[in-house]
Amino acid sequence: MILHHDDGLIVADKPAGLPTVPGRPPELHDCLWHRVREQWPDALVVHRLDMATSGLVLFARGVDMQRSLSMAFAQRQVGKGYEAIAAGELQDDTGEIALPLAADWPDRPRQKVDAEHGKHSVTRWRVLERGIPPGATRLALEPLTGRTHQLRVHLAAIGHPLLGDTLYAPPGLAAAAPRLLLHATRLSFVHPADGRALSFESAAPF
Repeated sequence: MILHHDDGLIVADKPAGLPTVPGRPPELHDCLWHRVREQWPDALVVHRLDMATSGLVLFARGVDMQRSLSMAFAQRQVGKGYEAIAAGELQDDTGEIALPLAADWPDRPRQKVDAEHGKHSVTRWRVLERGIPPGATRLALEPLTGRTHQLRVHLAAIGHPLLGDTLYAPPGLAAAAPRLLLHATRLSFVHPADGRALSFESAAPF
């Protein structure tokens, strides 16, 4: 589960179904952050993945490092890559989705495309493989912004929801996979402490 650790930060590989941080119900108290803190009590959250999403998560060790890494995310200095399997076959090999997103307040935690009140949100996509499984497309995704559920909402909005997505896919497609087929495969950034360029990868488990 731990890919890297040093005096300043920790990189973990989160399994699907485990929250990044604890939720209110007792059954959601177990989370990646608590597990990491068992070994590194000074670990602090920098960003998070949805519970249903698997892949790379970065933790800071101490408040100063948390501040530096959070700023890097806010200033879009962290490279992020994902892999997903979407319903249908996208005709183009690459594309970009630029649709503003906002919370769907009557139906939380869902998000929605909202041209009037939504925040600027951009996702780049690239086809990795078509037709495996039949009628679906394996994609590499790069979120240029970091909105809640951004990749899931953007793909659903263009008619290609992710398989296994119980929030944004129709029931048949939500049931087409045993989990949400979305994995955080890549994180790249400059280490705030010493200026090293770091890059981490994790293969999609689907």
